Amino acid sequence: MPSKDLQPEQLKIWLAAVVRKDATAFRALYDATSPKLFGFALRILVKREWAEEVLQESFVNVWNNADSYQASLAAPMTWMTTIVRNKAFDFLRRNDSAVEIDADTFDKEVMNAMESADPTPLEALQLSADAKALAACLGRLEGLHRQAIALSFYHDLSHSEVAAQMKLPVGTVKTWIRRGLERLKACLGTLGSI
Repeated sequence: MPSKDLQPEQLKIWLAAVVRKDATAFRALYDATSPKLFGFALRILVKREWAEEVLQESFVNVWNNADSYQASLAAPMTWMTTIVRNKAFDFLRRNDSAVEIDADTFDKEVMNAMESADPTPLEALQLSADAKALAACLGRLEGLHRQAIALSFYHDLSHSEVAAQMKLPVGTVKTWIRRGLERLKACLGTLGSI
């Protein structure tokens, strides 16, 4: 699979087309991402037929809910991986009486996530009032400032890594992030979100 197919910008274009029920874009999205997502499902479920079923359910979910994807909250692959992960865990819960989970077969991280009472990643991505406010406030920032903040916080890059990616001086990036965060705090304060 060509690596360009997994570029976030291309995936975003396909997802936007899927919102309009563009079957050709959906097929391109499926062809580009299904091998990686199938591998992820297989890691959780172990059995190929279960992973295939979960992958199919996940893509039905992507088709039906592409309009809920928020680029400001997650990269396309992160969003789709979260759907697959939740479908896999739902599958295991649904088949709980027939499925015995062997902790040695599963990654410790997967076992901890299944047993945790914390919200699942998909639940965390659901737009609460705070998330809506944050998305609105991020939308008010200048594009490059928003990009610097997103790279820093959503992709966990250091200031110097953000500067390298954006081909800008580190001082400029630090200033943009600092000012952007101040503007976000002020904006969220006026919306009563903090």
